[in-house]
Amino acid sequence: MTTTATDHRVELEIGGMTCASCAARIEKKLNRMDGVTATVNYASEKAQVAVAEGSGVATADLIATVERTGYTAAVPEPPAAAPSPDEDSAARPADEDALAPLRRRLLVSLALSVPVVLMAMVPPLQFTNWQWLSLTLAAPVVAYGAWPFHRAAWTNLRHGAATMDTLISMGTLAAFGWSLWALFFGTAGMPGMTHPFELTIARTDGSGSIYLEAAAGVTTFILAGRYFEARSKRRAGAALRALLELGAKDVALLRDGREVRIPTSELRVGDRFVVRPGEKIATDGKVVEGASAVDASMLTGESVPVEVAPGDGVTGATVNAGGRLVVEATRIGADTQLARMARLVEDAQNGKAAAQRLADRISAVFVPIVIALALGTLGYWLATGAGAVTAFTAAVAVLIIACPCALGLATPTALMVGTGRGAQLGIVLKGPEVLESTRKVDTIVLDKTGTVTTGVMTLTGVHLAEGVSRDEALRLAGALEHSSEHPIARAIATAAEDATGALPAPEDFANVPGLGVQGIVEGHSVLVGRERLLTDWSLELPPVLAAAKAEAEAAGRTAVAVGWDGAARAVLVVSDAIKPTSAEAVRRLRALGLTPVLLTGDNRAVAASVAEEVGIDEVIAEVLPEDKVAVIARLQDEGRSVAMVGDGVNDAAALARADLGLAMGTGTDAAIEAGDLTLVRGDLRAAADAIRLARATLGTIRTNLFWAFGYNVAALPLAAAGLLNPMIAGAAMAFSSVFVVGNSLRLRRFTALTGEPARD
Repeated sequence: MTTTATDHRVELEIGGMTCASCAARIEKKLNRMDGVTATVNYASEKAQVAVAEGSGVATADLIATVERTGYTAAVPEPPAAAPSPDEDSAARPADEDALAPLRRRLLVSLALSVPVVLMAMVPPLQFTNWQWLSLTLAAPVVAYGAWPFHRAAWTNLRHGAATMDTLISMGTLAAFGWSLWALFFGTAGMPGMTHPFELTIARTDGSGSIYLEAAAGVTTFILAGRYFEARSKRRAGAALRALLELGAKDVALLRDGREVRIPTSELRVGDRFVVRPGEKIATDGKVVEGASAVDASMLTGESVPVEVAPGDGVTGATVNAGGRLVVEATRIGADTQLARMARLVEDAQNGKAAAQRLADRISAVFVPIVIALALGTLGYWLATGAGAVTAFTAAVAVLIIACPCALGLATPTALMVGTGRGAQLGIVLKGPEVLESTRKVDTIVLDKTGTVTTGVMTLTGVHLAEGVSRDEALRLAGALEHSSEHPIARAIATAAEDATGALPAPEDFANVPGLGVQGIVEGHSVLVGRERLLTDWSLELPPVLAAAKAEAEAAGRTAVAVGWDGAARAVLVVSDAIKPTSAEAVRRLRALGLTPVLLTGDNRAVAASVAEEVGIDEVIAEVLPEDKVAVIARLQDEGRSVAMVGDGVNDAAALARADLGLAMGTGTDAAIEAGDLTLVRGDLRAAADAIRLARATLGTIRTNLFWAFGYNVAALPLAAAGLLNPMIAGAAMAFSSVFVVGNSLRLRRFTALTGEPARD
């Protein structure tokens, strides 16, 4: 949807849509209004509308147009602040219960339909008067279970439209209505009536046959498909909730020199608040007292914590990793970077075109043709004098054989088997809308921190002056760093403990803000930190250590100088370590025909070093969170179909904007909810397996849909000619369903290539 600077944007929440063709109808009606450009997203159930300035179209006019089309529309409520833990726990049950009516309708229909289908298809179960028990069980399914389809069909009829709901409603009502006629006015109600399996083609008046299993079975199958679709759609807003819940819930406000805990929502611009080590910063602000390291990786993707001092800006939801800070709030509520990122995610989700389900696309042509064929069949046989019973039998047979029994299984069964197999392999697919994207993607954008790399600072190198042992340098440096909360200090302390065991306790420990730490360890006066800390004590790095430090920094790594007893004696190199499987994962992605691109907020030196090590040629570095979405959009504008793999909050909007979003399950909730696929393991090789599985599932769904329609279309001429024996119709419908289920179950044999050599 293209807009101009003078356009007024309106967002509407749309209710009552049951398939993608509903969204298309609403979009068509809105776009017919003067000065209106609209995009309706079936997945998110929202309409994005641009109204030209001076057109005279008000929001109320837009809502009225949607309602005249047969649906509901409303302006969404403004987003609330992050809920408190109590509010959150109270709200979740209502959210979970949103699917309860549909789930209850499905379970009731399933319990009643199974015996109906079994009695109709298994002759030994057809006891005397079994048909009347079948009627008793099927009636609630057709009336209660299929009510949403009847209601939607009536709404469509009032507005001169036909969708798959129309065909489902007409087919089930025709099957049930004809069964009632056969039971009460034909011979089907006689004691001892059975359904023999006669696979012969012969003209019949249908008065001795019932179709209750078709009416009940179709209803249950289609309800199952709608339930699983609704369950995946319900998660569309979860990314926004995860972003909003990321922020701090309360804050220590400074008031008259005292600290007062208040909810974050009560903060005002200009308020000063305290942030202790390990706490989240409540909102965007400026440091007025204290110095510390702030871990902003969740928002910026920068793996190394940022040193802040008075005058520096800080971002809400980032974590204070070091000393005590006093921060003055500069932006609150909807103006914060976190809130802006939430809007980016929402815009990206709403801007992503709804995947038009293949069944809905075909039904746009299939449904009117079937209805016209049924009416034509009725008129033809009446005109030839064959009699009302024969004519109506043939017309009803057309509707019954066209009723999409296997079609109701085509997507849900493949999706259930595919997602179940994916769950066993640590891959979570969100729904059928995801799958079509996997077939088209040709470029895969990889976030660096936490995706290609571990996301945790690790000691990767130890350089020593002549005569100094590695264990001694690690032991002395680690003993001091063990007393610091800084992530780089923790990396050194952890490596020292692993190499030398328990570390001694330092004496006279002191943190030098922005430079490092100093103290006495086992009688040695030790300095650990920036080179400037050592030069302040007149300790110069010898040439070998200076060269090692320069080489490390040129590669984008962090070099920590260590000196004791009046001399600089070691340089420790700390970096975000590359995962051991990342290079193999990149080879696998290339084997699938994808071009890898490294995208990161880190500096260019770090990005280039990582890309070279794992085999990526294209690197985009020093990218701000909001710019990641623009990068994805630019690649799409170049004609590429883009997949994105990420794990941080800074990746959430880009994951939603990409044609296919793959979220690392070891990352943040916001990224996981914004992605289309979730990789439960932190192994990037799972991305290749996920794309393979999604493509296999999509191929299975397409095959299922082809055969589901194929059986119906092949039998329609027989039905129209009045030659369709009811048992052939039942057998064809049952066989098509068995074929669809069997084809879907083949996905259980899908195997991951993780741990095996990449294959071309």
